[in-house]
Amino acid sequence: MQTLVIGLATMMAVAASVLAGSLLVVSGAPFDEAFAKQHGAHLSVQFDAGKVSAGQLSTSEHAEGVSSAAGPFRTATVIPKSDGADPEWPMTVTGRGGPGRDVDAVALLDGRWPTRSGEIVLSANSWLFPTMGRKLTFPALSGGPALTVVGVARSVTQTADAWVVPSQMPALTAPGSGGYQMLYRFTDAGNAAQITAGAKAVTGSLPPGAAVGEQSWLTVKKTAERDTALYVPFLIAFGVLGLVMSVLIVGNVVASAVGTGTRRIGILKAVGFTPAQVVRAYVGQALIPAAVGTVLGVLAGHLLAVPVLAETEEVYGTSSLTVAPWVDLAVTAGVLGLVAATAWVSAGRAGGLRTVDALAVGRNASAGRGRWAVRPAGRLPLPRPVSLGLARPFARPARALAMGTAILFGAIAVTFTVGMSASLGQVMKAKAHDAADVVVPAPLPDFGPQGPGPAKRPKADPAAVATAIGAAAGTGKHYSAATVRATVSGLTGTIDVIAFTGDASWGGYTMVSGRWIDQPGEAVVPTPFLAATGTRIGDTVTLNGLAEAVHVRIVGEVLDPRNDGMQVFTDARTLTAAHPDLTESSHHIAVASGTDVPAYVDALNKDLAPLGAVARAGGLDAGGDMVVTLNALSAILTLMLVAVAALGVLNGVLLDTRERIRELGVHKALGMTPRQTIAMVLTSVVATGLAAGALGVPLGVALHGWVMPAMGDSVGLRLPDPVLAVYHGAQLFLLVLGGLFIAILGALLPAGWAARARTATALRTE
Repeated sequence: MQTLVIGLATMMAVAASVLAGSLLVVSGAPFDEAFAKQHGAHLSVQFDAGKVSAGQLSTSEHAEGVSSAAGPFRTATVIPKSDGADPEWPMTVTGRGGPGRDVDAVALLDGRWPTRSGEIVLSANSWLFPTMGRKLTFPALSGGPALTVVGVARSVTQTADAWVVPSQMPALTAPGSGGYQMLYRFTDAGNAAQITAGAKAVTGSLPPGAAVGEQSWLTVKKTAERDTALYVPFLIAFGVLGLVMSVLIVGNVVASAVGTGTRRIGILKAVGFTPAQVVRAYVGQALIPAAVGTVLGVLAGHLLAVPVLAETEEVYGTSSLTVAPWVDLAVTAGVLGLVAATAWVSAGRAGGLRTVDALAVGRNASAGRGRWAVRPAGRLPLPRPVSLGLARPFARPARALAMGTAILFGAIAVTFTVGMSASLGQVMKAKAHDAADVVVPAPLPDFGPQGPGPAKRPKADPAAVATAIGAAAGTGKHYSAATVRATVSGLTGTIDVIAFTGDASWGGYTMVSGRWIDQPGEAVVPTPFLAATGTRIGDTVTLNGLAEAVHVRIVGEVLDPRNDGMQVFTDARTLTAAHPDLTESSHHIAVASGTDVPAYVDALNKDLAPLGAVARAGGLDAGGDMVVTLNALSAILTLMLVAVAALGVLNGVLLDTRERIRELGVHKALGMTPRQTIAMVLTSVVATGLAAGALGVPLGVALHGWVMPAMGDSVGLRLPDPVLAVYHGAQLFLLVLGGLFIAILGALLPAGWAARARTATALRTE
């Protein structure tokens, strides 16, 4: 039993530590390697070509703190039409004569760099599938330029969606639009404050308002590491819990082995063992199962890492990611070193025992231990076996404390896991916005303004659908949502712009700060959008890539992890001039109280059939592979911790019953039945389990309050109170009883063994 407890405790600690250490290494390695190799830009700044000239921008490379710079490069936001089935979304094109060298050396992955007009290189991160030789046309631009894809490249700091030669840019720039891009590297750029100082230095001498957007390399790095960084805080928490529990359990097991093997220690010394040899013998008894547990823990850590590392293999085209060997070595050495040190301290008592004293003490504990607690317990209005069990922890306070500590960590793990699962559920609810009882889904969205082409089949008129919904019996409240794609100055790629008709504040949108939109021209955005654009509530951003530029003022911060948080929520009237044809609308309905939802859907579909729309019950899908992985990992690690805690209790109770075997024989001789024996043994851990559960639950809540914000920060999200405040009174009471459950679970087998022991055999035991 001692071997199993030490081995399992060590395996759990090693598995969590290997997984956490691997993710810490792997999450940053691909980006750091690519950034160093390509001399990535610490800061890319987008300038308004109407407010600043190329000559003025060239002088900014001599600003204080700038080590090197590239540009100015002409930029334009265009909407290509491909010869494939790709959607027509906006993209940022930059004119560069070559891939560069000192700043943002763009890595060619396929093909070559463009050498003349009519050629284009696509970014590997572009929404267009990068196929060599495909044709791109731009029907919305004068002359309808056409470009051929001649290469695929990757900018480590994502400075553009595509590149062309500078001579191509005039044909891609609509009158009155376009801008300049400057790329900077600074002597000091290790944190956000240094990047902010560098940005002020390079723009300080330029006209006010010339800089319309900027992007820090720290933001790109955080996005690249986001998937794996999410796992690190909670894995560190489990790793620390496992390590501390391993140390405590190893110390308790070795100390118990020494305490119960006193006579054996005396015999060893009598036949010639030195004190150091006795200590080494007991340390070896701990190290052997710990070594086996370490090997199994390393294997388990590698297996658990497979689904997590698989999510990062596509970052920068990395090959299959594996756990770094030095992580295995560091964790193995650290854990075995802790086990050895703990076992050595606990076994020190064995080396200090005198041979005669050890032989005289024998194996049984003193009969007088804990007698002072038996008398007051006997006065309680409880059956005698129960009172004897309640007094038992005071006979072996150190052992009871060790068992309580094991239960404590099990209760902490269970409480934390329950809270994390509830918080992730709230995040997924915010992601899905599934407060609606009924949804009329939209067809595939029609992103961006449409150029000339074949006529498309008529689609359901949102106004007619809304009228039918409003007239339906049982409709409580409803709104519609349409999505278009746009770009934001300074950022590459596109963002989702969700335009609402009607009040959508009840639709499951969880506010972090600020308020919901009240009128046209206002917008709410997720936290990652604020971080990427360097804006805050009250600032104004410009949406490009539509029929005309749209200016919106940010009035609130909303929790929404979709599309990496790059979204803007606004009123549909904000886009009236820039994108008046919002036909791809979904409709979200909350039925009136007492309305039967299936019957409502059937009746509504009869009205919607002539309009070409279909309603269905329920909100949008709230699933997520990452949440499934997180919940599965936390459940596995929690079960391991609970199993270790229960085995720690089992080991302690087993030692206790073996020490008390003669006392149990006396009780049986006086008439104690097997059921009463079981009750006495189980009752001996009740107080310990309740106390450990009562202390473990608030500690688990505190751990949840630290880990969840750290997990949110790792993916650029600020988590509001509804996501963090997930514990309730009745739930906390049940979690406290979880400590009692772990204690009872661990004591069941020893209780059954004690109940089955024959009276004569127990009385003969010395």
